[in-house]
Formats: sequence, structure tokens, C-alpha cells
Amino acid sequence: MKKLILVSLLFASFFAKAQNTVANFKLETDKIFDKLIKIRRTIHANPELAGKEKQTQETIKKYLLDLGLEVKTDIYGYGIVGILKGAKKGKSIAWRADMDALPNDFPDNVDFKSTIKGVQHGCGHDVHVAIALGIAEVLAKHKKTLEGTVYFIFQPEEEPFTGAKNMVANKLFAKINPTEIYGLHITPMSIGQIMVKPNELFAYQKGIKIAFKNTLPKETLAALTSKIGSTLTRTINNSKPWELQQILDPAVGLASPNTIFKDYFLVDENHVINYTRNDTTFLVIDVYETDKNKLANIIPAIKKVIESEGLAAQLLALTSPKENPTIDNNPELTTAAIEILEKNYGKGTVTVDYGQVPFSNDDFSYFQQKVRGVYFFLGGSNFEKGMIAMIHAPNFMVDEESIRIGVQRFATLLFERAKK
Repeated sequence: MKKLILVSLLFASFFAKAQNTVANFKLETDKIFDKLIKIRRTIHANPELAGKEKQTQETIKKYLLDLGLEVKTDIYGYGIVGILKGAKKGKSIAWRADMDALPNDFPDNVDFKSTIKGVQHGCGHDVHVAIALGIAEVLAKHKKTLEGTVYFIFQPEEEPFTGAKNMVANKLFAKINPTEIYGLHITPMSIGQIMVKPNELFAYQKGIKIAFKNTLPKETLAALTSKIGSTLTRTINNSKPWELQQILDPAVGLASPNTIFKDYFLVDENHVINYTRNDTTFLVIDVYETDKNKLANIIPAIKKVIESEGLAAQLLALTSPKENPTIDNNPELTTAAIEILEKNYGKGTVTVDYGQVPFSNDDFSYFQQKVRGVYFFLGGSNFEKGMIAMIHAPNFMVDEESIRIGVQRFATLLFERAKK
């Protein structure tokens, strides 16, 4: 009986400490929220393209140094790493945020719109930076109770899919040695909604390049592209997973076990390149496949379509010069992360993802090849206010309350995961 009472008291004490930590994290986040909004808006108004993130790096560096963190800039390009060492022994873990903006001039209906013509934060990386800085500040204020070391990786050049790969090649993980890595991306889901799943979050992307003898009419190339799509496209019950607005549909979207965003093969007919050089015609298309075991079948299948169209004699080469890795969440860490978030913020805090998103990806996957990790989707839309966080789209807009939620939730996650 005494042992039972002792166990009950220990459990009650542990639960009380956990709840107290969450309450403190909420309070600390509320205190710095306005500052984080200011930082985000400053970065949004002064966007920098991949490889040119100098001012963004300086803003991040000053913030981290003011928190008392050790800072490294000899990483790659304008990358920067903040190092927060807890007062107690624990694990080494990392959080990643991307920094670069997009080359576009879409409508941006905010008071703090881009001051740089043709450059814009239309993918939410400014929000990602603000969330990472907020997590760093909240955890820095709890340094005495923080176990282990947390590395905050601010990555340049995500949009061209080169930054993470080059940071790894430049021996990032020889300079820091985390055993786990985490990151997120703003999505058009409702504000604050967190979604995750083990294994692949996105479809596998392959870039296909076809070379033909002589000059082929554009009409012939268009017909071939259409034929490849109509012949090889594979979907569930003739659904249309290329219609991304269906991602949020409660019946067939990502959150539904009956999602149409699984088990498909698509040809992206909206992004086709064709050109002629030295009497050779080139056709470049992107295709998306959810099953990695079927990737090897793509080239032979396309060759058969070319032959069926009577173009075999014209074919010079059929290659796949681009094949980016896709996000692949570690199942064990994903389960542990969901448990921590729901233990501290209630059941339903995390929405299960049942599908794989087409036409998108993140080079965070290169980090996951070296360190096991988890990548989350974070909702940024406020439909009542007309804010739709559809990335790479006109009038992309994020409800900044998602920053508050991101900081609270993921500061808790890192605090708990860093424990020995």
C-alpha cells in the first residue's frame, strides 16, 4: 500500500511539473509574441532570394546573441546555427528553419509587403524563422531546467533545393552532433492545426528529360505529354489528387483515412518545358509517385508510350536527371512527438496525415538522411478572416497567431525530447 501511495505521489508530482512547464511556456510566449511579429514583418518586408540571405542572417544572429546563445556562421552560405546548452545533461537535438524568399511578384495584401520588386516571402519562411527564434528564447529562459543541447539551424537556399544538401556536404553534422532533428512548414490548414505522419509526407518527384532527333512540332510534344499523362496516371477511383484544394476536404483530404492523396502517379502537365538545340528537341516533365518501389518502372513505362506514338525512331535519350529525396519521418520519433504534444496540450492537438502531398517537397529530407527526424505541417489559414496560407500562390497570407502556437507547442516538444 505504501509503495502504491509513493508511486501515486511521484506521478502526481511529475504531472504537476509538466503542467507547470507548459503554463510557463505559454506565459513566456505571450510576453515575446509582439517582438516575434515585428521580426517576422521585418523579414517579410525585406525578403532575400536563395544565396543572398545576408540581412536575414544578421537579424537572426543579433537575436540569438542577445539571448546568450553561442552562434556559428561558418556553416554554408548565409546559414547560421544557434547553440543553447542546458544546465543539465541530456541529449543533443536540433530544430531547423529555412530563410530564403521566392522570386515572384504576387499580390500581397498586407501593410508590411515586400519592398523588393520581384522578391517575396510567399512560402512562409519568414514565419518559420520567427517560430524558431521564439522557441530559442523560451528555452533560453528555462536554461536552468533544460537538459541537453538544442541546435537551431537556420538554413539558406531551400527554394532551389540546395541549401540542406550543401550544409551536409560542408560537414554540418561534424561541427554539431544532434541525434534528432525537427522542423515544420506553414500550410493552408486551419490556424494552429498540427499534422504529421510517419514515413513519407510528400510524393516522390522525378524530373524526366526526353531528347529527340531533329525538330519536333510543339503540337507533337503536347500530344505526347498528354498521352503519357492519360496512359500512366494512377489514382483512387478516378479521383483528382492534382486538385490541391481537396487537401482540406474532410471526406477525401489528408486528414481522412479515405484520402485520395495516396497511391497515385501524376504527370505535372502545367509545368512542361520543351526546346530545340543543335537540331535536337528536348521535352522536360515532372512526375510524382507515392510508392518508392514503383519508381524504377517510370522510365520503361514512358518509353513504351513514346513507342506507341510512333516516335521510337526519333528517340535519342530518355533520362531522369532530377530525383530529389522526399521527407521521410522516423516512425519512432513521430510517435513519441505526437505523445508529447497530446500529453501536454490535449488529445486532438495533432491531426493524423493519411496521404502524400504532390507538387511539393522540402530539402529538409537531406538532413533526415543523416539524422533521424520529424517534419510537421502547421496550419496558417484563418478562413473567417479570409487568410489563406496556400504557399506559392497569389494573396498568400498567414494568420500570425500560428507563430504563437508554433512556439508554445514545439518549445515543449524540444524541452521534453532533450531529456536524457
